[in-house]
Amino acid sequence: MKFAIVLLACFLAVAYANEEADVVTEFREVNKEDFRYGFELTNKIRAFQEGHLHNKKIWIVKGQYEFISKDGKQVKVSYTADEYGYHPIVEHYK
Repeated sequence: MKFAIVLLACFLAVAYANEEADVVTEFREVNKEDFRYGFELTNKIRAFQEGHLHNKKIWIVKGQYEFISKDGKQVKVSYTADEYGYHPIVEHYK
């Protein structure tokens, strides 16, 4: 469930940009007890996420995504998700 919430946050960042872009880099590795994925697009959107199964029942996830806001500022969201919820840290740059 938390994985889906975090993944949704990444997709919202892509949708927020509301423009077409090509994939510059992309990777993914999905295993039974851990995963990693990331991508970068030509419109400066980047995302990275990794997680692992803790005690065979709790997913611990961390990641970040970046995009350029409509007012031209770079936005970076770093987050963790665990049994206590989704914990984002949002930073804005010029």
